[in-house]
Amino acid sequence: MEYKISELVRKSGVPKSTILFYIKEGLLPEANKLKPNVHRYSDSHLELLHYIGYMKEHFGSTNEQLKDILQFKDQSFSTSSGMIVPLMNTLSAIPSDAKHYTKAEFIEHFRVEESLLDQLMEDEIILPLNADDFTEKEASIIKLIGYFQEVGIEYEILKMYVFHAKALSLLEHQIQSKLCDIRNEKNFSTLWKIVFETLFNAKTYIFNRQTYKAYFSVLKKELLK
Repeated sequence: MEYKISELVRKSGVPKSTILFYIKEGLLPEANKLKPNVHRYSDSHLELLHYIGYMKEHFGSTNEQLKDILQFKDQSFSTSSGMIVPLMNTLSAIPSDAKHYTKAEFIEHFRVEESLLDQLMEDEIILPLNADDFTEKEASIIKLIGYFQEVGIEYEILKMYVFHAKALSLLEHQIQSKLCDIRNEKNFSTLWKIVFETLFNAKTYIFNRQTYKAYFSVLKKELLK
């Protein structure tokens, strides 16, 4: 569907000056210019405005951060894969300014045994963005493995983390697919809230509270002895 700028302002609640600024800054694609003074905007513009507003309000995202996240901004969110595209950088947990290393550089810089690195990758405890792209995030996990080895404990517990993380990711994908199935112009903003709140709020809350509950239960039993 196409909109005049006045219609886009009304539907998005974003002032005209802000919309034009976002276009200038590269957060929004250019309008479809039918004539020099006749511009039309699409559903993608409306979707992106909802997305940008949500990220700014709930995550305090800056324009620069959003430009990095929205590197696929010309793709519509209307499909299951398209809806999740802007989340990919965030989900990767790799900072935009992170230093990247090839596998050989990573092994040399962090003094990692290649056999250990290969094993951790096979166990999927370490998941680099690709087979030759490593960052300090991977190094921090290897450091943790070193602590396990230092006290003589196998890292099987981390393998269980991987097992449950995979199961959780499948549940999250099911949620996303169901949201895309019922997506329409009226509920789009609410669907985005569900996606973000589930991935970046509810998941952390539930996991941390369950951990708290487990530790508290153990502590309570110890105090009662």
